[in-house]
Amino acid sequence: MTEHDGAAHLERVVRGWGVGPVVVATVAPAAGDPRTLVVGVDADPALDVELGSVSKALTGLLFEDAIERGEVARTTTLADALPVLGDAPCAAVTLEALATHRSGLPRLPRGSATLRRQWDLVAHGRNPYGESVAEVLAQAARTRLTRKVNALYSNLGYELLGHAVAARAGLPYAELMRTRLAEPLGLASVYVPASSADLRPTAMPGFSPRGRPREAWVGEGLGPAGGVRASVPDVARLAVKLLDQAAPGMAALDPRVRFAGPLRVGSAWMTVPVRHEGQERRITWHNGGTGGFRSFLGLDRERGTAVVAVSPRARALDRPARELLLAL
Repeated sequence: MTEHDGAAHLERVVRGWGVGPVVVATVAPAAGDPRTLVVGVDADPALDVELGSVSKALTGLLFEDAIERGEVARTTTLADALPVLGDAPCAAVTLEALATHRSGLPRLPRGSATLRRQWDLVAHGRNPYGESVAEVLAQAARTRLTRKVNALYSNLGYELLGHAVAARAGLPYAELMRTRLAEPLGLASVYVPASSADLRPTAMPGFSPRGRPREAWVGEGLGPAGGVRASVPDVARLAVKLLDQAAPGMAALDPRVRFAGPLRVGSAWMTVPVRHEGQERRITWHNGGTGGFRSFLGLDRERGTAVVAVSPRARALDRPARELLLAL
C-alpha cells in the first residue's frame, strides 16, 4: 500500500467514526523507514488546533527535562519556585505531587468567578480562562487543599507546575515550550497564545458538537494545563520522537503511581493495560477537551505505533482513536 493509498484508507476509517470534521494521524513502522506518518483528514491538517489537556503531557516532558537539567527536583515545592505564594496552603506542595495529580488542589479554583465563567462557556461559548500568571497565583493562594486523596485531577495544579518549572528556568512558559520542545524537535506549529491577538492566521476555529462557534481557549495562565496549540502532523512528529526515545523529558511517560482503577500516571501521561485479540497491550496516552475541540494522543511504545486525533466539533474521540491504535 502506498502512502497515498494509506491516507485514503485512513480517511475512510475516520469518516466512519461519524463524529464530523476530524484530523487523524497514524504513526507505524514500515519497511525501509522506521516510522511512517499517514494523515487522514476531514478538516485542514495544516491548521493549528487546541490541544486542550494534551498540553499537560507536554508540560510533563518539560518538568522531567528540568529535573535532568538540575533546575528542579521532585521535592521542589511551589514556594521554592514561586516565592510570591508565601504561606498559602499550596506553598508546601511538591512539583512531583502536582505532576502526578496528588497535590490536593481541585480541578478548578472554587468561587463565584469560576462558576460564572463556566456558565458563560455553556451559554455563550466564551473562553472560561484568560488569566495572567499573577492571577492564577492569586487564585491558588486562596484555594484550600483536599486532604487524604490518592489522585485528584487538577487543571489548576498543572498551571502551577508549568509556571513553577518556567520560573526556575528563568523563562515564561511560552518561551520554555518554544526553546526546549518546539524548536529542538522542529515543531514549528507548536505555540502558546496568551490572548486571541496572539493566534496565528493558521488557527483553526472550534465549535460545539452542534456546530456553534466557541471562543479560542487562550491565556497566559492556562498555557501549561490546556493552552498549547499545534497542527496534528506536528503532534504526530512529536509522537515519532517519543517512540524513538528522542524527545526531552522521556521519563514523563513512565508510570510511577496509581491514578484510578488500572490507570497509572507518570508526569501527566497515563498508562493503561488493554487486552486486544487475546494479547496484553499497554497504551500510553493523554486526551484533551476545550469548548470547541477534543483531542487524543496515544502511543503503543512496544509496537512503535501512535495515533493523534483532533475534532474541531468538540466530539469525543477516545474510543475510536484507541481502537485505531490497537489495530495498527
